[in-house]
Amino acid sequence: MPELPEVETVKKSLEGLITGLVITEVRLFMPKIVKTPSPTLFSDTLAGKTIKRLGRRGKYLLFHLSDKHTLVIHFRMTGRLVYSPPQTEPAKHTHAVFRLSNGDELHYTDMRQFGTMALMETDRLDTLSGLKDLGVEPLSEEFSRDYLKKQIKRRRIKIKPLLLDQTFIAGLGNIYADEALHRARINPEKTAANLTAREIALLYRAIREVLEEGIANRGTTFRDYVDGMGQAGSNKEALRVYDREGKPCLNCGKPIARIRLGGRSSYYCPKCQK
Repeated sequence: MPELPEVETVKKSLEGLITGLVITEVRLFMPKIVKTPSPTLFSDTLAGKTIKRLGRRGKYLLFHLSDKHTLVIHFRMTGRLVYSPPQTEPAKHTHAVFRLSNGDELHYTDMRQFGTMALMETDRLDTLSGLKDLGVEPLSEEFSRDYLKKQIKRRRIKIKPLLLDQTFIAGLGNIYADEALHRARINPEKTAANLTAREIALLYRAIREVLEEGIANRGTTFRDYVDGMGQAGSNKEALRVYDREGKPCLNCGKPIARIRLGGRSSYYCPKCQK
């Protein structure tokens, strides 16, 4: 699933190309991806709207449009939104095409069909399920070391599932949670409330570092993720534990282990993260 760095990279790769353009036509090939309003109203309302600016909230991509409307896209597992020249044949699993006033198009594809779209009045975004419940943005000023310490000390659950809770911190997923915990030398099964002040300080720094590094490297591509120009990210080469089961820890050389935690795979170093 695209996480904060991947969605931020899609935003950055598209905003210079499409800001100021008008969406002239919407073609939906799989109407069920639209959660609100009805697919027909979705297409009709979008037609004629100018793209004012792009934004991101957690793992959600936001198109702020004219007439005080916002298009909300959540890519889920395999969603892609790619800028395409005119006459580009839609790829397999293309579920929506947005034609733009310069003649180019945005193609939304999603092999596993889990991604969603919604069109809302901008002042009603805080009523949209999922989006309205998001926690703090981890690269914002609001996310401070003191904030993290205060919030963690209230939680009697394991730290890895807590980091994946989007109502706690918005945008963190499996990849960057594992990477942050490894850098902070925290075992993913440790109870959050039992973290020391030093561990919380290290975790705070690690969360910001891995996200900033992921953005700088234009996201992590294993198979599905590409940016808005269809280009893979290079952050896979920077990963220290995620998807490296059995390979040596880059700190100590001990093989990376994998466990199931909260229904998800978690990668960690048994020596560095006791």
